[in-house]
Amino acid sequence: MVEPAAVSMAERRSPAAAFAARFEAASAGGGLRLAEIPFLSQINLRVDPKSPAAERIGTAMGVPLPMEPGTAAGGGDLEVLWLGPDEWLVVGPDGAAPGLVERLAEAAAGEHVSVVDVSAQRTALVVAGERARDVLAHGCVLDLHPRVFGPGRVAQTTLARAGVVLVAGEDGFRLLVRSSFAAYVAEWLLDASVEYVTSPAGEADPA
Repeated sequence: MVEPAAVSMAERRSPAAAFAARFEAASAGGGLRLAEIPFLSQINLRVDPKSPAAERIGTAMGVPLPMEPGTAAGGGDLEVLWLGPDEWLVVGPDGAAPGLVERLAEAAAGEHVSVVDVSAQRTALVVAGERARDVLAHGCVLDLHPRVFGPGRVAQTTLARAGVVLVAGEDGFRLLVRSSFAAYVAEWLLDASVEYVTSPAGEADPA
C-alpha cells in the first residue's frame, strides 16, 4: 500500500508562467498591462448555423451563437467567439471543459455537430492599457482603431508571424496563442513594449 505522503501530483505550469515577473514589471507604469490568463476552458464547436442544433446549443449555454463574422457573445462565465461560418470557440473558466462538452453534446441531440475540447492547445495573453494598440501595431497588420476593431470583435490573424485569435475587450485585448508559441509571443510582447514602459518613480531612465 502506498502511503498518501508518497503520492504527489505534478503541479500544472502554464505555457507563459516563466514570464509572470517580467509581465508584472512591464505593467508597473500604468500605461500598459501584460499578463497571462492560464488554463481557460476552450471548446471548438462546428455546427450548421441554420440547424435546430445551433439554436439548442445556444440555449444550453445561455449564450446564442454569434452569427456576424468576427464577433463575440458573452453570458455568465462563458464567451463564444466566431471563427468561421460554421465554427465557434467557446471559452470558459478553468475546469469547465468536461461539463461544457457534455452539455453541448446533449444539445446536439444526434445531429451532425463537432464538439472538441482544445483547452490544452492555447493559452491567453492579455495586452491592455492605453498603449495596448501601439504595442500590437508593431506586429499585427489589422487596423486596431476602436472604430474598426473595438470591444466584441474577434479575428484569427498573425502577430509577429505567430497565429493568434485576437479578441478586443473594453480594457484591451486577449491573444489566444498556441501553447508551443506562447514563449515566443510573450518575449516579443515584452520587446515591443519597451518604449512604452514607464520607469518606476524615483528611477531615472538609463542614459
